[in-house]
Amino acid sequence: MTDAERGARAADDADDAVQPRLLDHLLELRARLLRAVAGLLIAFVALLPFGNTLYAWLAQPLLDKLPAGGQLIATQVASPFFAPVKLAFFAALLLVMPWLLYQAWSFVAPGLYRREKRLALPLLASAVALFYAGCAFAFFLVLPTVFGFLAGITPDGVAMMTDITAYLDFVLVIFLAFGASFELPVALVILVVLGWVTPAQLREARGYAVVGIFIIAAVITPPDVVSQLLLAVPMCILYEIGILAARWVTPRTAADGDAPAP
Repeated sequence: MTDAERGARAADDADDAVQPRLLDHLLELRARLLRAVAGLLIAFVALLPFGNTLYAWLAQPLLDKLPAGGQLIATQVASPFFAPVKLAFFAALLLVMPWLLYQAWSFVAPGLYRREKRLALPLLASAVALFYAGCAFAFFLVLPTVFGFLAGITPDGVAMMTDITAYLDFVLVIFLAFGASFELPVALVILVVLGWVTPAQLREARGYAVVGIFIIAAVITPPDVVSQLLLAVPMCILYEIGILAARWVTPRTAADGDAPAP
């Protein structure tokens, strides 16, 4: 057998070895996706009967700021049905987010190095906790403050009556905006771990970051100063927390090796 023939056979053997591994990865991905979807559907079905209760709870920050007798309205025939269903799905998604992330982690974890696993787990847990903290901050502080401000500047003779679908969309956008914005420390740590920036560069860019934060807050929040400040100020604090966390991570990433986990 010539060298060319032996090389061709070795290449064929390598391809035959790769195909089963690729098939195993695809089967594992399908299993993880099915488990994630199953968990989401179970949570959605479990919360669906409580859709109206969830909506009444979500609407309370606005109802508390309306004059006596104030209420939400439904301008579309099907809104009383679709709004609670949409809210139940969103609540189910928030509820099973750790389960969804666990399925994603279980799929990618075998291919990570030991150092990457030690960094990824705290970052993943911090990301989930910060997103929940952002949503809680928005519900318990931002929404009552914003609705109180808007109700206070409503002209005389104007009844503040909001459509239930419009209100739900508004609140969900606020939740997503604050939940995503509270991920700022995690994003900074990831940038430092990837080597794109250093903690010293983050400190030097603090002034530009503050300006960018206020611009972002003005874009993604309602057009009132109160909600912009309530987003920008926590983000500035989180930026400083991100710098501290990045300083803590930097020496560890430099000291750890890149040996794969057993």
